[in-house]
Amino acid sequence: MKAVVALDQGTTSCRAMVFAHDGSVLARAQEEFKQHYPQPGWVEHDPEEIWETQKRVTEQAVAASGLDVSDIASVGITNQRETIVCWNKETGESVGRAIVWQDRRTAEFCKDLEEFGKAPLIRERTGLLLDPYFSGTKLVWLMENDPTVARLAEQGQLAVGTIDSWLVWKLTNGAKHVTDATNASRTLLLSIHTLEWDQDLLELFEIPLECLPKVIPNSGVFAEVTGLDCLKGVPIGGMAGDQHAALFGQACFDKGMAKNTYGTGCFLLMNTGSEPVLSQNNLLTTIAWQIEDEVTYALEGSIFIGGAAVQWLRDGLGIIKESSEVEALATSVDSSDGVYLVPAFAGLGAPHWNADARGSLFGLTRGSTAAHIARATLESIAYQSHDVLKAMEKDAGIPLKELRVDGGATNDKHLMQFQSDILDRPVIQSAQPETTALGAAYLAGLAVGFWKGEEDISNAWSAANQYSPEMEEKKRIGSLNGWNRAVKAALAWAGDPLR
Repeated sequence: MKAVVALDQGTTSCRAMVFAHDGSVLARAQEEFKQHYPQPGWVEHDPEEIWETQKRVTEQAVAASGLDVSDIASVGITNQRETIVCWNKETGESVGRAIVWQDRRTAEFCKDLEEFGKAPLIRERTGLLLDPYFSGTKLVWLMENDPTVARLAEQGQLAVGTIDSWLVWKLTNGAKHVTDATNASRTLLLSIHTLEWDQDLLELFEIPLECLPKVIPNSGVFAEVTGLDCLKGVPIGGMAGDQHAALFGQACFDKGMAKNTYGTGCFLLMNTGSEPVLSQNNLLTTIAWQIEDEVTYALEGSIFIGGAAVQWLRDGLGIIKESSEVEALATSVDSSDGVYLVPAFAGLGAPHWNADARGSLFGLTRGSTAAHIARATLESIAYQSHDVLKAMEKDAGIPLKELRVDGGATNDKHLMQFQSDILDRPVIQSAQPETTALGAAYLAGLAVGFWKGEEDISNAWSAANQYSPEMEEKKRIGSLNGWNRAVKAALAWAGDPLR
């Protein structure tokens, strides 16, 4: 066996990658798919388009690798989390569009549940906050507003799941309806203590158990591919939500190790070991991964708008033509000159969790230019990450020694240096930028002995760049004070000045 194939189904594109034992990439293919915005705050995907796109890029990557199907040891899957799909068990066809993790249509429903005093129960059982971000309330909305979904549920013919479940169903021609422990832990329906669907929560949300997938560990062979000729007969050995896969791909196997993935949003996870740590600082307690019967937990801070803020500069303001131009524009000035962007375009995530907050620019003067706004935009990504990390250190009681980073924005040297300066910690960029797909490959490869264990993976991990703090303490504190003022002002505009 020469390779492992990872299917990486993301928020804006589908990707397939073929990895060798040393973690190098033998082949890859990627293709974007359409985003649907039917109303303000609504975000949808076409599940059938996702499958066709994922199928196509997988065929392209396997063909480009030059490998025969007999050379492939295992298949791993990683996916955008919290996005919910409904389909017909008999026909295998999706019902309507998937509701994406970014979608905010259930904000009022979440507020109602909080007013009814249900947030503490949800928090204790799931480790999650009551927010539209998660899958459970999206599923409630579909059952209440889509007659076909409601009818299929009543007839016992409804299948629901996150994107991992949908892909497995398609890959196995409907033979398997499963989800993994990490994706299940993001639904508001799973007890992170028992790793089972929680009956009290199912009753609260009025969701029938029979429509949900079986929960399985993240590493272990559970099926063979039958629905894709280029991988026919290859075992499916690993599956994890994208951020959990990235934590694994960064070899953050020890308690206290953390990573940040800079993508559309930013997602910072810290390994907290074999016991869940319930956050006192508005972070999420989640399952990092499950291998056989051993469960590893993590604290997570989700930042809704990371690289998407740069896309806004490009598509919304038109001050850059390509996202890659932002670093040069930002560094054409020595500082943001007191300009701060709070990129709450879809509300504020951790540690604030305010769904009503909106994007805000502060500190503008007549001398402010596009360059100052570009610099403030990049720096907003680092500031948000700083806030999450400090909350993690408080919750876990562990001072972070270093932050491992991956994702497209890690190629922006100014951003990475500023991140290190604001954190006052080393920031280490992985030599393999595709750590999400790599993590899925590692989980799949472990299941079939392609990699022998965590030590084998740790030995393969290496750094591309390391950034050390250079900013004077006085300047760092002053910059953070300005950021904190901006966040408080944005929260005040949202009608919640005390948070």
